[in-house]
Formats: sequence, C-alpha cells, structure tokens
Amino acid sequence: MSTLSKFYYRSTFFVMSAVTGVGTAFAAGLGPLPSTPGPNSNGTSGIRTIIVNLLQLVLSFLALAAVVFIVIAGIRLIVSQGEEEQKNKAKKTIIYVVIGLIVVLFAKVIVGFISSTFGNNSVPSS
Repeated sequence: MSTLSKFYYRSTFFVMSAVTGVGTAFAAGLGPLPSTPGPNSNGTSGIRTIIVNLLQLVLSFLALAAVVFIVIAGIRLIVSQGEEEQKNKAKKTIIYVVIGLIVVLFAKVIVGFISSTFGNNSVPSS
C-alpha cells in the first residue's frame, strides 16, 4: 500500500471518528428535542408525523415503480428476439432499477430509524 493511500485511509478514519464523536457530544448536551405543533392542539399528529408519513408514501410509490420498471425491462428482454443492442439496453435497465430499488429500501430503513429514534421526544413536564 502506498504512503499516499495509507495517509488517505488514516485521515479519513480520523475525520469520521472526530465527526461522530463531536455529534455525540453535542447531542448529549442538548437534551431531548421539543415537540413540534401540528394540526391537532394535543400533539397527537404533528408536523413530524405528517412528514414521515409523506416520506414513507413516496418511498413506497418509488419501490412500486421500480418493480413495474423491472417487469417492463424483462418484457423488453424477452421481446428483443436476440438483438444484442436491445438485450443490452434491457439488461442495463434492470441493473439500474435494481440499484435504485436498493437505494429506496435503504432510504425507507433510514426514515424508519430516524422516525423511531426522534419520534417520541415529548418535553417532560416539571
């Protein structure tokens, strides 16, 4: 391994650990996030809930669209009748859609994790 690549990996590790440590320190000192007001005055349905539901709906629609595009690309692959150019286009479409589907699924996981982590932060009444 060259000296430059060693330096790159070490500096990247240092920066990432520093950023992660600073974020944790700031989060520990700030305390819980205050609840945000929403359509209901009792706080059962706030802006956060609406945004999370909207994100989940959009991501679900994108996952459905990806499956539809995979089916269409599969049909194009079958109908290509051995033409190399059409087969390659259909294969590339399937690969790109699968990559997009993986990104959408990771996004759903991240949204679910963040909403479950920061979703229950009501301010304690003292």
